[in-house]
Amino acid sequence: MMKPHPLKGPNALKLGIFSPNADGGLAITDVPERWQARWQDNLNAAQIADRGGLDFLLPIARWKGFGGKNRVREWSYETFTWAAGLASVTERIALFMTVHVPLIHPLYAAKSLATVDHISGGRAGLNIVCGWNPKEFGMFGVPLVEKGYDQAAEWLDIVERAYASDAPFDFDGTYYKLKDVVSRPASLQSPRPVTMNAAFGGPGRDFAAKNCDYLFTTFTEIAEAGKHVEDICARAEAQDREVGAYTVCHVVCRETQQEAEEYYERYAVTLADHEAVDAHMAGKKEFSQSHDRDSYDRYRKRFAGGAGGYPLVGTPEKIVEDMIAISQQGYAGIAMSFVNYTYELPFFCDRVLPLLKQAGLRTE
Repeated sequence: MMKPHPLKGPNALKLGIFSPNADGGLAITDVPERWQARWQDNLNAAQIADRGGLDFLLPIARWKGFGGKNRVREWSYETFTWAAGLASVTERIALFMTVHVPLIHPLYAAKSLATVDHISGGRAGLNIVCGWNPKEFGMFGVPLVEKGYDQAAEWLDIVERAYASDAPFDFDGTYYKLKDVVSRPASLQSPRPVTMNAAFGGPGRDFAAKNCDYLFTTFTEIAEAGKHVEDICARAEAQDREVGAYTVCHVVCRETQQEAEEYYERYAVTLADHEAVDAHMAGKKEFSQSHDRDSYDRYRKRFAGGAGGYPLVGTPEKIVEDMIAISQQGYAGIAMSFVNYTYELPFFCDRVLPLLKQAGLRTE
């Protein structure tokens, strides 16, 4: 019998690593130990996370970087292939793929997603995004879709029908007109692998409420983070569904608070790749709805430190204190980034996870 998907497991607060497939991870920095995202780096980090008991690996879909000294995030692995490679060398951890709906045909995605689900024994997951960066879409000669989530709904419907149908079918939609559709094998998970969507704006959240299992969102301060969970849950309840809320954090965990704060200042301020930070923030502010508008002015350090997510900076005890507070705000999980996953994950797993278990948020 297939085991439950890791995101449906017993841990009250699911934890995973975010963006290890991309150069720099989420940090926009010039420190010499910055993440290089070579294949061996990804392999090492994935196996550390798997052995350590983390719940998921979540890549970003990036086709063009943000410039700067290091041409940050220009180097990144395509996520279906990346997940397939890591599925064969891990045992427990969930493997997500991130897909830009307008750039990937749903039947290609259905076949690729099912392949990873079979390789992993039912551990695959799909992160559905519609895209925000016109420079990336320009590389493909594809315009940004005004009602991207309408297209995403059709896209996902095709994937699910392809898995469920015993006979070829036609699809006559606004965005896709397909004939004699078939896709085998179907995914091991039914009706399809676990899905998530990262959205801050209303259309994205409505899409997740209707179609996804989990929604990722950002927040500015922990004390105010619960309002986003309430909003997501209300939208899902209106659809007679339940959708779990996840968030994104960048982590600097050290023996002392001073050491952690000094390192955060070093990589996210003193040695930040400022040209790339400017480009990233400008693009997100103009085209994306991923953050509160005032966060771009108030929290530049957070964008250098981890793409604008919330910073978890301090001792293991401080990290756990903040994670408990995030959980109490209603969040079911956290996707974490580090300056260097291979260097920092062992300390995190050894020191933070046992404290979370003592707090009742983890079972192992």
